[in-house]
Order: sequence, then structure tokens, then C-alpha cells
Amino acid sequence: MSRPACREPHRLIRWWRRRSLRARMTVIAATAIAVSVFVAFQVASELLAWQLRDTVEDQLRADSRVLATNAERAGLAQVELPPYPGSGRLVRVILPDGSIRTPAGQPALPPVSENAGRVARGASADLLESNGSDEEGYALYTLRAGDGAVQVARVVDDGPINQFGFGMLVIGLLCVAGGALVGRTVARTGLAPIDRLTAAAVRVAHTRELDADIPDEGGGEIRRLIRSINDMLAALRDSRQAQRLLAEDAAHELKTPLTSLRLNVELLIRLDRRGTLDSALPAESRTRLLNDLGAQVAELSTLVAELTDLARGDVGDESAEVLDLADVVGAAVARARSRVPDIEVALDVTSVWVNGRPAALERAVLNLIDNAGKWSPADQPVQVRLRAEGESVVLEVDDAGPGIDAADMPRVFDRFYRADSARGLPGSGLGLSIVQRVVDAHAGRATVARSARGGALLRVDLPAAAPPSPIARPTTGEDTAAS
Repeated sequence: MSRPACREPHRLIRWWRRRSLRARMTVIAATAIAVSVFVAFQVASELLAWQLRDTVEDQLRADSRVLATNAERAGLAQVELPPYPGSGRLVRVILPDGSIRTPAGQPALPPVSENAGRVARGASADLLESNGSDEEGYALYTLRAGDGAVQVARVVDDGPINQFGFGMLVIGLLCVAGGALVGRTVARTGLAPIDRLTAAAVRVAHTRELDADIPDEGGGEIRRLIRSINDMLAALRDSRQAQRLLAEDAAHELKTPLTSLRLNVELLIRLDRRGTLDSALPAESRTRLLNDLGAQVAELSTLVAELTDLARGDVGDESAEVLDLADVVGAAVARARSRVPDIEVALDVTSVWVNGRPAALERAVLNLIDNAGKWSPADQPVQVRLRAEGESVVLEVDDAGPGIDAADMPRVFDRFYRADSARGLPGSGLGLSIVQRVVDAHAGRATVARSARGGALLRVDLPAAAPPSPIARPTTGEDTAAS
């Protein structure tokens, strides 16, 4: 039986959350004014009642003193009682024997109370009490006079308080209605920038146009919201521009190998249809052409894989973990050797720990080694060094090739950028850009310089991480082996 009662607050909360912001502000404003009017009414009513009681008591005391003075002069039995005016003040004299005198035609007052009798007997000087029936009540003041007492009473009239309450009720209703109207007007005026912001966001969603910024208006939270949305639109514009540039660059890079591949395939098809394949292309030429076709297909496969990796815009879905970068470098070296058996790599690595994504880091190290392998002479190995340096982990890959010209160094990590000296070599110009993206995702820094052997020195700095256990991983023989 208690479950429905428990669900009521939740239903009320859900109902409130479904209301619009305008409706909420209107209800809040009207409720605040209603509460304010109610509190003001209660306070004012209490003050008015206290003031009326104080006024009635002062009047009763004054009238009682006058009547008591006359009674002491003329005697309680002979004092002339003022005639009843029909409303207002009522008087009564209590004689020593306990009997009472009242003016002719005056309504009967409640019986003399025990406390009033004590005043008449001289046990007390005066007494103020309230008494009466269900229909009407009296404020009755008893004052000692001679051997008895005099009493002056007034009907307690709640009319002024009731009239005041009715007036306050009418004023309160008007204030609540006015508060609701003011609250709705304030909500409409205050939320006008939000409405324009919503309309602009809907327009952007429908038209897919990201060029127009939302006007910066309002202040405080609204201005910060508009600026945040404008920043978001700017980021979306940059992302769209980057995607457009990637598509244009990809189309440009794919055009040359596809054209070459198509021409070679068309040549083979044409010669085969004519039946002159064997005579036109000797075995040696055919082998060379087929090798070229295989190399072009491999180059296209590599380019498509790198484009797919770049188009994702992130470093994959794998989660980051604390890992030994020496293991990642070792795995990358093993892959490089399997892909290009002729490549020679000299390792000088130590156990260092980073917080990263192993597959992305391995891809970046592999790209660095592949890039160095293109330039390093056959008798000179690619040197890979890994060490800790302060709070950073430093990975260096250098070769003994011709090096990178100073004019090309600022752009070596750009997508599809290839120096003039590298245009005759296989590659897409995406390898180092992938390295840059992976390093950025790990809050690191990638730089290029000239190595001591005259070639290129590519350096990656990554933030170091604490190892998962205080026990250092022993260095294996492979870490220091040179192939």
C-alpha cells in the first residue's frame, strides 16, 4: 500500500522536469509572490489584532476609572449608570452583597466570574478577562470601587480583521496573477537569446552550414553558452575542412599509382588479346612488369591502410594502460624486420614506463623505423635508442642517410608531404603524420633534427609513468642486441 505513495514524489518530479523553462519560471514567480503575500498577511493580521486588543484595553481601563470615581462619590447603589447606547460599551456594578446593577435595556453580560468576585471583595485591584458565548465575545475589565467593583465590557469584534483578511486575499490573488504575468514576461525576455540560439542550432542542423557564427549577445551564462557553441562550430568547420583536404590529398596521391597500375594491366590485356604477349614481352621483361604490378598493389594497400587510419581521427578504440615502452619498441622492430628483411636495426633500449595505447605506439615506432630504413645505407644500421630523461621518456631513431634539408624540417610531419629527394622512393607521405597524431594523443612531442652520422634524427618525448610494481623488469638480451 505504501508503494503508490512513494511514487507520487517521483511522478511530481518527472512532471516538473517535463515543463518548459518558461512554465517553471512562471510557476516559481507566482509561488514566491503567493508565499510572500501569505507571510505578510499573517504578520499584518497579528499586528492588527494586537493593536485592536491594546486599543480596547486602554479604552476599557479609562471608562472603568471614570465609572469607579463616580461610584465612590455617589455610592455603588446610587451611582447613575449611563444608558445603553445600543452598541459598544456595556457597564455593570457589583454590589458588596454580590448582586449586580446594569442600565435598563442593556444586554445581559456573562455571569460574574470567580476572579471578578475576588476583585469585588478586595482580594485584587483589577482584572481583564475575555468571556462570552459562541455568538459573541466580550473583553471585560473589572476595577475595585468602594466596597464592590465596577465592570466595563466591549464586544470583541473581528470584523476589521476579517475585512482586512478579505482585502489581503484579493490583493494576494491580484499579486499572484501579476507575478505569474511578470514571471512569464521576464522568462520570455530572458530566454529570448536562448530562443535565437536554438533557432540557429536548428538551422545549422537542417542546412549543414557551419560558416555563420551565432551573434554574441546577452551576458553571463548566455554569453558563455553562445561562445561555447561558436567554438564548437569552429571546431566542426576545421574538422570538415580537414576531411575535405584529406579527401583531396588522397585523390591526388591515389591518382598516380592507379594510373600506372591501369596502364600496365591494359598493356598486358592488349598483348594477350593479340596473342603477342610472349613475343612482345620476353620473360625477363614480363617478370619485371609483374614485379612492378606487385609493388604498385602493395603501395596502394599501404596507402589505403594509412588513409583509413588517418580518417578515423583517433588512435583506435583500445584503452590506455601502463606499459613498458621497451616491449613496444621490440615488437615494432620485429615487425620491421619481417616486412623488410634487409633492414638492419641497432637497439639501445632500457625499461621505461608510459601510460598509452600499445597498438598505436607500436604503429608509430614502426613508421619511424620504416622511414629511417628508406634512407639508411645498406652497411649502416638504423639506430633506435630508448631512455628515461627527467620526467619524460625519450625515443630516438636516426639513420646515416643524406638527412633532411632545413627547409623541409618544419613540414616532415604534414600529411602527404614528401621532400623533393623522396619523391622517387616508395611511400605515401603519411607515415610521419601518423606518428605526429599518435604522439599528440599521448601528450607528447615529436621533433626532427640532424643526427651525428649526418642523417635524420627523429625524436619522440612522452610523459613517463610510474611502473605498476616497484620491482624493475630485468633487461633482456634482446634489448641490447644489435642485428
